[in-house]
Amino acid sequence: MNNTPLADGQALRATASAFDALRGKLPVLGDRHRSPDTVTLARQISQLGALITTLGDQVLFRANAENQAPHTAQVINSFADAVGPAGRAASALGAAAHQLSFLDLTEHLRDQPHARGAREVATLVIGNALAMADTALRDTADSLHAASATVSPQSERLRVARAGSPLADTAAQSGPDTVVVATAHPVQPHVSTRGR
Repeated sequence: MNNTPLADGQALRATASAFDALRGKLPVLGDRHRSPDTVTLARQISQLGALITTLGDQVLFRANAENQAPHTAQVINSFADAVGPAGRAASALGAAAHQLSFLDLTEHLRDQPHARGAREVATLVIGNALAMADTALRDTADSLHAASATVSPQSERLRVARAGSPLADTAAQSGPDTVVVATAHPVQPHVSTRGR
């Protein structure tokens, strides 16, 4: 296993991005294009379960490694910590799916006074559960993004990425916070001092 800070930072960022992507697909009550249904939520619970397994695998691979780098314990801790909010997201999605199932079962009673109140409560629970899932997925992704920045700071990532580039020497002279832009003409590269 490649346990360099760069590789571990990339693993943390990739996992964070997967949680961000799942969060971006969450249903939204009242949005006719993204309205929740039981099938959609079941798929998302399944996808979230696979991501939680990924968190466990990332911990396991590093914990079982014979040679651990000095930063490995921090990476293990970061992946392990992400299980908590990911689990809360799974629980919230499960609650929303449960209430959607209730709405499906009572659809034929929707106009009955005794069922109307219970169905309204179920709809409120679904909205709250989806909001909780959104927050928990954001917390999961944010913690992994923050950990990646600690394990592999951007300036180090840029230095390694530039190492194979023909502009690497110019980039190194320009400093870590500059962008080197290649031009189509055989002239000196233009250096932008825009912050990254």
